[in-house]
Amino acid sequence: MKISRSLVFGLTALAGSIAAAPAVANDMYKSGVGGLYAGLNYTFFNIEEGSDDVDVGALSAKVGALATPYFGVEARAGFGVDDDSVDGIDFSVDNFFGGYATLNLANESPATPYVIFGLTRVELEAEGPLGTATEDDSDFSYGIGVNVEMAPQVSGNLEYMRYYDKDNVTVDGLGLGVTFNF
Repeated sequence: MKISRSLVFGLTALAGSIAAAPAVANDMYKSGVGGLYAGLNYTFFNIEEGSDDVDVGALSAKVGALATPYFGVEARAGFGVDDDSVDGIDFSVDNFFGGYATLNLANESPATPYVIFGLTRVELEAEGPLGTATEDDSDFSYGIGVNVEMAPQVSGNLEYMRYYDKDNVTVDGLGLGVTFNF
């Protein structure tokens, strides 16, 4: 069996490019970071129910993994820390949690834009003089955001997300946070 020089050259070039790919990918996708991550967010929620419109706040934690520089999965959970009142009734986000996928626009800059989508379970609470009422339900969630590398393995993020939109109730959030990559 005769092996041509061009085949040997081609296989050698392919092996060299595969060996160099991780180093090139790390430089090429600077803002994609990669691997496992965890973070904390403060989210300014806007809850609209009919003509009522309240603004509340929540703290949340997230853990996730970037399977590629372009695709990741994460889980989030949080609880309300700031209530708002309308006509003597206090509204709040009691808690929320969900699972999401991210599509990232990895690039050479420190900023990585992304879209996020998944399923969120939200528990809302209204407390007034006649008692407390809670409502919890799940819905498809989606949003956009940007991660900005602030230091090696640390990034900040800004994100808008529609967490819930059912039965004349919408829950939107504008989140600010920090993420630590491992």
